[in-house]
Order: sequence, then C-alpha cells, then structure tokens
Amino acid sequence: MNYLEALSRRYSVKKFNPDLIIPQETLLSILESGKLAASSLGLQPYKILVVESKEMKEKLIPAFYNPSQISTCSHLVVIVSKKMIEENYINGYFNHISEVRNIELEKLDLFKNSINQHIVQKNETELFNWAEKQSYIVLANLMYAAAIENIDTCPMEGFKQDLIEKTLDIDPEKEKVTVTLALGYRSEEDHFQHMKKVRKPNEKLFKFI
Repeated sequence: MNYLEALSRRYSVKKFNPDLIIPQETLLSILESGKLAASSLGLQPYKILVVESKEMKEKLIPAFYNPSQISTCSHLVVIVSKKMIEENYINGYFNHISEVRNIELEKLDLFKNSINQHIVQKNETELFNWAEKQSYIVLANLMYAAAIENIDTCPMEGFKQDLIEKTLDIDPEKEKVTVTLALGYRSEEDHFQHMKKVRKPNEKLFKFI
C-alpha cells in the first residue's frame, strides 16, 4: 500500500490482539525509522526503551490511566527525553562523528563550539522543551513506519510519570518520559477501526500564500 493508504488505515488502537507478536525483523525496521528521525543539531537528546517482555508490560499496567493498550500490545516503546545536555554527552557525539565520517576531531571544533554556545544559552526548562520536541519527531517516524509495515499503533501520554520511572529505572533528575507508543495488531473487538477518520477539510487546514 502507498503512504496515504497506510495513514488512512492507521488509527489509535484501543485494543490489540494479544496473541499476535510483531516479527523481530519488522520491529527492528520500525525502530530504525526512529533512529533516522530528524534531530536538531544531530544530538538526539533522547533514548528509546522497547518493552517486549510480558512480565514488564504487566508491571507497567498500573502506570497507565487506560490499561487496555498496554495489556494487549505486542511491544511498548517509551521515549525518554534528556533534561540536560552534559559536556561529556556532546564530547561523545563528536567522537562518534569523527569515527563514522573519518574526520579529525580538530576539524569539527567550529561546529562543536556553535553547539556549545546554543546549549549554554538555554536553561534546564528550555533544554527539556527542546528535547521533547525532538522526541515527538521520533514518535511521528515510528508511527509512519509502522503504518507502512501494516503494524498498528497507539501513542499515549496518559500515564503516571513516577510509576514508569520507578519501574523502568529512569533517573528523574536527568531524564523524563515524554510519550509512549504501543505497537501490535488491532483486535477484531476494537470497534474504533470501523469509524471514519475525522479531519479538518483542506480549506480550513491549508493556506497557500
């Protein structure tokens, strides 16, 4: 199917078929799309946790206000945003650039200085807001790739932050869960799949200037 057909078929699944598990190869392809997401300055100020064990998903059920997705999905993706960009994080980023592109570190100094200047101008709140925006680009990529792969999804923000942090051993001083994404195959019992998609008409959404 083409991308418009895939996106038209996509909806936020309310209940998955718990007996169907996403093949590993397909899952890795979807995750690769998140890895390839556009990221400001290339810093990728986030990490992606993939919950696949039944035991861990069951531990996370109390953290969600609507448990139907987490209790039936094949996998749960948890996108965690950084609250601060440390010097060693930036150093690691440039060491990686140097290695991948076979460039001497000294030749990257101008780029590195510009990033440092950008980072020091922001306070912790501004940095986290910036990191969260990058995380949502990842989310969009994952949802789009899943739709192309005929995998169903449901993005979820309705959760208890402290419970997820405790269960997944996330340090709240350094990072925070931004959004989660359940993946799997829709259940035949989910009647939402038969509802027509409602979106603004073109004349109210688009303005050509």
